[in-house]
Amino acid sequence: MSAEELEQYETEMELTLYREYRDVVGIFKYVVETDRRFYLCNQVDVKARTEAGEVFFEVSMTDAWVWDMYRPARFAKNVKVLTFKDVNVEELSGAETEQPLP
Repeated sequence: MSAEELEQYETEMELTLYREYRDVVGIFKYVVETDRRFYLCNQVDVKARTEAGEVFFEVSMTDAWVWDMYRPARFAKNVKVLTFKDVNVEELSGAETEQPLP
């Protein structure tokens, strides 16, 4: 596979992922961003933890969808993330999840 074919494949995969995101965003309440992933979920709990003087975040999500084009299954019943980096949680409003008319 040439570099050009690989790039075209990745572009198509990302477009497919975006379309899937657009189709499912309306069934979720929260957007969660970590340093490694982007999630949609219906429940989220973030706890700051301290161990050996280091602070990290424990993020628990229920009924989640993961933005990752390399995962064969993007839906997960429960997700737990541990990170030393920032975590951003936003509650989605109805207007954010409405799809524009074609």
